[in-house]
Amino acid sequence: MVDFGGWEMPVQYAGLVAEHEAVRKRAGLFDVSHMGQLEITGPDALDLVEKVTSNRAASLKDGQAQYSGLLNERGGFIDDLLVHRLSDERYFLCVNASNQDQDYAWIVEHNEFDAEVANLGENYALLAVQGPRARRIVQSLTNEDLEAIRYYWFAECTFAGAPTILARTGYTGEDGFEAYVPAEDAVEVWNKILEAGKEHEIEPCGLGARNTLRLEAAMSLHGHEIDENVTPWEAGLGRFVKLEKGDFIGRDALVRQKEEGVERKITGFEMRGRGIGRDGYPVFAGDQAIGQVTSGGPAPSLGKNIGLAMLAAENSGPGSAIEIEIRGRRIEAETVQTPFYTRSKG
Repeated sequence: MVDFGGWEMPVQYAGLVAEHEAVRKRAGLFDVSHMGQLEITGPDALDLVEKVTSNRAASLKDGQAQYSGLLNERGGFIDDLLVHRLSDERYFLCVNASNQDQDYAWIVEHNEFDAEVANLGENYALLAVQGPRARRIVQSLTNEDLEAIRYYWFAECTFAGAPTILARTGYTGEDGFEAYVPAEDAVEVWNKILEAGKEHEIEPCGLGARNTLRLEAAMSLHGHEIDENVTPWEAGLGRFVKLEKGDFIGRDALVRQKEEGVERKITGFEMRGRGIGRDGYPVFAGDQAIGQVTSGGPAPSLGKNIGLAMLAAENSGPGSAIEIEIRGRRIEAETVQTPFYTRSKG
């Protein structure tokens, strides 16, 4: 157990590699109740969501979710988040643990609309079932037809006996569901999931496997690939920016940067020499320092050491030879396309 943004969190149960492989091949259960939840309601709820996020929330239908950025005026990420549309006057936001209070304050500060913002993080636990057998496990605990819930859609239903927002989302690169349940029901729901998952060889999973899984899928982590000084263009997340929707916080800065071009980009790499490129290690091309690693480690599914780095744009194309300085020695690596791992749709 470790402190994680003020939460006591498990790093591992059976072991990082065993948990990672369980999610890739069978199913894993994560307690991610540290994530924050905000709700925006009222006649102008959509206007407020559109103002503070980069994606087009107006395109959402009831029961649909989207990934988006909560940006500052410079176009940097205050946070990344999931926006769920429950109705035209009710939007449910899942935000990062350590950012929940500042996200809430930022949205309230910019609320010039007929809308209300509620910080509901203490009300919810969040349990994620991920992996190729996840749907069968979750289906055994609800009458909701999960086949009808497409990727990045959700349903309000009863799950494991508790009122739940059940979303087909995740942070692992696998199919799966994230269940927002009342905090007081968390332990009972957790135990029911483990019991229902026994025949499918489900494993409880900690932060270690969560990180290796999301890294293989090249999913950004706030404080690593993105922060208040990194824009969506630099992070490779431009597809979640809809400039055409009109005014939103950070838009002007993003328009300027798009016209001028970026000087740096988040880039995937694989180690060619022996060593692991860890977070913060400097990266070189010849004698030139060109950036630093933002996330790095072993990829259990691939048998390689991989990572993401913020590099000078001219060195960010796949196939570039780079070196990563590890304890005073420069080790060979190569930039590659991401994601490193893509699940089989079968």
